[in-house]
Amino acid sequence: MDKEIAGVTVSVDDEGYLTDPSQWNREIAQAIAAEEGIELTDKHWEVIEFLRNSYENGQPLSIRSVGKRGPVSIKEFYELFPDGPLKKASRIAGIPKPASCI
Repeated sequence: MDKEIAGVTVSVDDEGYLTDPSQWNREIAQAIAAEEGIELTDKHWEVIEFLRNSYENGQPLSIRSVGKRGPVSIKEFYELFPDGPLKKASRIAGIPKPASCI
């Protein structure tokens, strides 16, 4: 389905994840973050870039992998993206919901 985000029409699935990651940009990320009640800081952007790079390189994503290989600890990840950090961060990053998310 199509949805307008930040003045751009993008394709999303039923849960609001972009179905075409190439449609993503920083303005879309900021608009999705605002929907989630998150104001993006430099730390948020570090996590978002890590997630996008991991996705593009075919690396499976989990909260644990972000805590081990990512730019923040698991505790910081939950502080930056409360109530489902990997789901929220992936949606903001414009990548599909990771398989590890229910």
